[in-house]
Formats: sequence, C-alpha cells, structure tokens
Amino acid sequence: MVKHVILWQLKDELSAEEKASVKADIKAGLEGLAGQIPGLIDIHVQTECLESSNADLMLDSSFEDEASLKGYAVHPAHVAVADGVVRPNTKSRVCLDFNK
Repeated sequence: MVKHVILWQLKDELSAEEKASVKADIKAGLEGLAGQIPGLIDIHVQTECLESSNADLMLDSSFEDEASLKGYAVHPAHVAVADGVVRPNTKSRVCLDFNK
C-alpha cells in the first residue's frame, strides 16, 4: 500500500469566508473521487486544524501501489479537481508519498 499525504496553505488574499468555502469545495471534490479511480483505496481531506498548525488543510489518501498513485495523478477526474479548485486557491503544497 502507498500513502499519499498533501498539506496545503491557502492564498493569503482569501477572506475567512472564502477560505471556508474553498476548504469545503476541495474536500467535496477530492473525497468525491472515491470509487472513480482505479487503485484508490481511501481518500480523506482534513479541513479543521488547530491554531498551532501552519497548513490549512490536508489530504490523506491510500493507494494499492505506486502505479495506482501515478494513475491518480493524471486521471481526468483528479485533474479537474486539482485545476478547478485546488491550484487556483493554494499558495503552497507539501507532499509525502511512502510505502506502508
């Protein structure tokens, strides 16, 4: 199994209300990929963070293997969410992929 974990910071110019809306849209979009992408075992987006956090949201996902993760990266449904709501609203991204 391969874990794929992403931490994002949202753009500074977004208001608190806009950030809440963007978080909800990212969560709905990414979690909505469950069952659509071969090899995707589990996908969850954490949007509620403690004040001690320096990221705004986290993706925690699991794949059958590295090939499944690579397929996810280019899958049209994932690309639509990434290009439609994630990339336009985030200023930074940190990724950690590992075998579990």
